[in-house]
Amino acid sequence: MKQPGTGHSLEDSGDFARNVAEGAGESERLDLGVALVVDLVEGCDDAGITRVGRDGAETVAASSEKARLCDQLQYELDEGPCLDTVRSHLTVISNDIATDQRWPHWGPAVAERYGVGSMLSLLLYTHGDSYGALNLYADRPQAYSTEDLVVASTLAAHLAVAVAGGREMDHRTIAMVNRTVIGQAEGILMERFKITADQAFALLRESSLKTSHRLVHVAEELTRTGDWSTPASDDGPRAP
Repeated sequence: MKQPGTGHSLEDSGDFARNVAEGAGESERLDLGVALVVDLVEGCDDAGITRVGRDGAETVAASSEKARLCDQLQYELDEGPCLDTVRSHLTVISNDIATDQRWPHWGPAVAERYGVGSMLSLLLYTHGDSYGALNLYADRPQAYSTEDLVVASTLAAHLAVAVAGGREMDHRTIAMVNRTVIGQAEGILMERFKITADQAFALLRESSLKTSHRLVHVAEELTRTGDWSTPASDDGPRAP
């Protein structure tokens, strides 16, 4: 298990983007990305990247064999956080895998076999018929703080941009990157206020209208800083 205090802050995200972009190809960029995510997110002990396409799910990068095995168990049982993320395009977090009722088979199995306590899965990218998720595993329950979620969301967005940078940046790819950033921002709001995806999107849209900033810019600011100070509507959650 990684010792407490070894993670880093959002100040390191610029270096993360530059380091990942230095990879010679997409495979190398993904390998660099998962290794750096483990280093930068304090609660994370292992990380992997899942890609789901027409032929099913596969792990295209992993920081350890343990992460690869944990991913593979999700594919075999057809349940787990990363599959939920690519199906719903939403951030999924569990702070107690063994007792989480969303995955009655995978949760107890991965906790017993591999000692996983917590899991965080974020939408990484969409490309054609393929969908990707960044999977962060922790060895203890209650491992991920709000700061961890913000940092992980920012890194996932940077990683998506780094991957897209190796492809032709056409309008579809730009739209993919924008949707990834918005999805991370929705995940932060859902976790912070315990609200639904629709409510989270409504908050982002309301902030966009009130500030006259594009929706994606509002999302980028939230994932970069973790700050949410724009008042919500009377019938929705408000920032603390």
